[in-house]
Amino acid sequence: MDGPTDGARGAAVTAEGLGLQGPRGWAFRGVTFDAGPGSLIALEGPSGSGRTCLLLGLTGRMRATEGHARVGRHHLPKQLAAVRRISGLGPVPGVTDLEPALTVAEHLRERALLERRFGGPLRGLLRPRAERAAEMRSRVEAALTAAGLDLGSLPKGRRTAVRDLERLEALRLSVALALIGRPRVLGVDDLDLKLSDAERADAWELLASLTEGGTTVLAVCSEAPEDAVVVRTGSHGTDQEQHGTDEDDDKETADALAEARRA
Repeated sequence: MDGPTDGARGAAVTAEGLGLQGPRGWAFRGVTFDAGPGSLIALEGPSGSGRTCLLLGLTGRMRATEGHARVGRHHLPKQLAAVRRISGLGPVPGVTDLEPALTVAEHLRERALLERRFGGPLRGLLRPRAERAAEMRSRVEAALTAAGLDLGSLPKGRRTAVRDLERLEALRLSVALALIGRPRVLGVDDLDLKLSDAERADAWELLASLTEGGTTVLAVCSEAPEDAVVVRTGSHGTDQEQHGTDEDDDKETADALAEARRA
């Protein structure tokens, strides 16, 4: 994992003329912006304007077809794997869905096991098991604290099933799971979907607190807060010019999500 950038743990994210064309047209095109490490970057636009594809492109899960971007010291679209190593995904429907029947504890345990096996250098596996387990417990607790998820406040504590979580609680759990990997860039999709005004304010406050801790955050939304670096999608032509029919747009998004899962 890269070292700090400009004194912050997050990675700077820049793009110039970034675009992604699929078999049914452009998902997004002409995206240009420059955000420093620890920024809150809002990918703002209506549903179907390529917001999710842009999020996946900037986190190394999809390959852009024109223009270029830089995440930390890594260049896109050439260094997708390197960008994936320093980025994490919170909730992204179709890519990082929580399993409704599993409990909060089971999700945390699964992510911790994956991180212990695949999330660090191989030499880390040579350390005593007890030492590695203690470090991972510390990382899980730190992630829960950063995400603002108080397990004691849940209906059945750690044994609460995901299907019994409120939407904001599920958001916090998804963010916590991503933070266990200590990403320098965190991506969150559909932040303001089906949230009340108060919950939406809490969600933005959560993401702002993460940026204050140094993590760069990319958040897909319909309406960005005033203090965010706003990147608007859907500005390179009419909806029909970009995507064709609504049915075509749905198929394009489904194809994009399938590609992201494979990544």
